Amino acid sequence: MNLKSLLLSSDEKTVRILRRVLSDLEIGVEHCAASDEALRRITRSRFEAIIVDSASVADAASVLRAAQAAPVNKRALAIVLVESTVGLKGGFDMGAHFVLHKPLAVERAKSSFRAVRALMRRERRLQMRVPVQVPVECQGANHYKARTLDLCEGGMALQFTRRVTNESTLRFTLELPGMAAKLEIVGELAWEGHDDQAGVRFKNATDEQRKALREWLSTHLPVAEQEEPLNCRLTDLSLGACYLTTDSPFPRGTRVILSIRSGDLELHAGGVVLVMHPEFGMGVQFMQSTTEQREHVHRMINALRASGDKSPQLQVEADGLETRSPGDSFDRLQVLANQVSETDVPGGEDSGTGDVLVDLFRDKYQEPVETFLQQMREQRAAAHAAGSH
Repeated sequence: MNLKSLLLSSDEKTVRILRRVLSDLEIGVEHCAASDEALRRITRSRFEAIIVDSASVADAASVLRAAQAAPVNKRALAIVLVESTVGLKGGFDMGAHFVLHKPLAVERAKSSFRAVRALMRRERRLQMRVPVQVPVECQGANHYKARTLDLCEGGMALQFTRRVTNESTLRFTLELPGMAAKLEIVGELAWEGHDDQAGVRFKNATDEQRKALREWLSTHLPVAEQEEPLNCRLTDLSLGACYLTTDSPFPRGTRVILSIRSGDLELHAGGVVLVMHPEFGMGVQFMQSTTEQREHVHRMINALRASGDKSPQLQVEADGLETRSPGDSFDRLQVLANQVSETDVPGGEDSGTGDVLVDLFRDKYQEPVETFLQQMREQRAAAHAAGSH
């Protein structure tokens, strides 16, 4: 799977270091020294990552906006290289998923780009399409019949028997060859073509729906390149969230799959990154939809406390990235986080969700790293003191 990146920078040292780092990680680089050249390439070629040097903030921001507006690069990862005068906040305000400080050091950059590569591969696979033609029943305000043209993890292309009008959301029912049960999934029209063709983007798919679809696609797509899971250290754990230290954190909005093992007990949980501290760590909220999932987390917490295990085996894999526009304030991510109901994160009664760690992640993600970590330490000490009484 050939991953491609576009690099906009006129700094020869930065370009030299990134060429070396990205080559070691098997990521191709197309280099542009000027923004007008970068803008031309964005409209003509697909890239999994757009890397911009913020030496010119205006140029960097315009290139990221153009990438977001270009259909072929709408889901490309945005990486911004910042001077201290711009800072992390300035980079994220431009719409970056990742922000790296200049001057770059080879090993530090390589650690950060391992997380970038994992997401690049995951996003590429999400968009890989399998040609398949099966009947589809579509139910909204009206009932429609259609036939699939192709299918991927994120959606499908359909040939309708008549034009779809005034439908924002539809429920689709289809039976894929070899799949044990019919797939029922909700989606929205992403584009409309000629001859009553349209593209569908899946919405709010459940873990079970994603698993069934992924298993079917895995038998029809090329074998995926295996990305090594991130090895992290667990510092804080509640019923609703955990904080992990790693030099390769995923950006805010990344869906992840966590595996935590302590002794004979193992926990697998889906989550979403709500806090990202570059080159240090990330805060993950569990996406718990069942009582059984919450009970698994509760058993793990009790086991860690009982054994005094402060360093359980822990791995994290990327499962996709919530899309957003450059410059937005993560409103869509906040909606995603709020899909976890108050009953999913039981705990204290005085916080917004009932889980003080989740509330810290949601409310304080923009705090400077040291301020955030100090608040988390104080929270941890208060919980320990309460538990000892």
